Amino acid sequence: MRLKMLHFARVAVGTLLLPLSAFGWGQTGHRVVGQIAENHLHAEAAAAVQGILGDESLAMCANWMDHIKSNRAYNHMNPWHYCTIPDGLTYETCDHPEEGDVIGTINQLIVEIQTKTFLIAEDEAMAVKMLAHLVGDLHQPLHVGNGTDKGGNDRKIKWFGESSNLHRVWDSDLIDHQQLSFTEYVAWVDHATAEEVSEWQRSSVVDWAQESQAIRMGIYPPAEATSLGYSYNYDHIATLNKRLLQGGVRLAGILNELYAKPTKKKK
Repeated sequence: MRLKMLHFARVAVGTLLLPLSAFGWGQTGHRVVGQIAENHLHAEAAAAVQGILGDESLAMCANWMDHIKSNRAYNHMNPWHYCTIPDGLTYETCDHPEEGDVIGTINQLIVEIQTKTFLIAEDEAMAVKMLAHLVGDLHQPLHVGNGTDKGGNDRKIKWFGESSNLHRVWDSDLIDHQQLSFTEYVAWVDHATAEEVSEWQRSSVVDWAQESQAIRMGIYPPAEATSLGYSYNYDHIATLNKRLLQGGVRLAGILNELYAKPTKKKK
């Protein structure tokens, strides 16, 4: 799969229909991931990313892949937001769609940035924006779907009495329930130890997906449950916050590898 993001987007009008909602974390969640990544960039990488993105921060550009869904010219990107690993299988043992998925796209973006195989300069900015979004998506447990319920979208549920579904609960309902801005949220959760940062950044993209798969299998409410609220928040908010933190730390790890020497850290 060769992405050639901007050129492909200009000439291709996709016709794919999403089997699940491709929205990952809501706007706040993606901004949290982007800001955490900025906090963990080495100085050289931070300067390089700023040079590529200009006045736009990682936090603010992390929602770009959702914003462009209003343009049908980008429909071919829809399947890149998620992957499917059925219960009992691994990524290596399940089928992979020809149109690509989040794991293949992240890996291909890394290769294209490494090799600078861009048609125009703006393509690199798009690649960084896509990484900022997709690394976050992969850490939302229901973006690694089980293949039966559209990533939890078909699991209808009420959230504090309001109609929702399990996918939306994890995308945004849990995060919005905390009533924090994205900067306040980052201040709350961005406290990884040096050992955690090192461990999380050593793992592979497939590892991140299989973490989400394992979490996914434990977050479904009982079949008879019709409403979620305080108890579900209490039981799962720490897991959700860890996934946001891991997503940001790992995005920083990718960008540090691409744009900085590992010995230089941002103060």
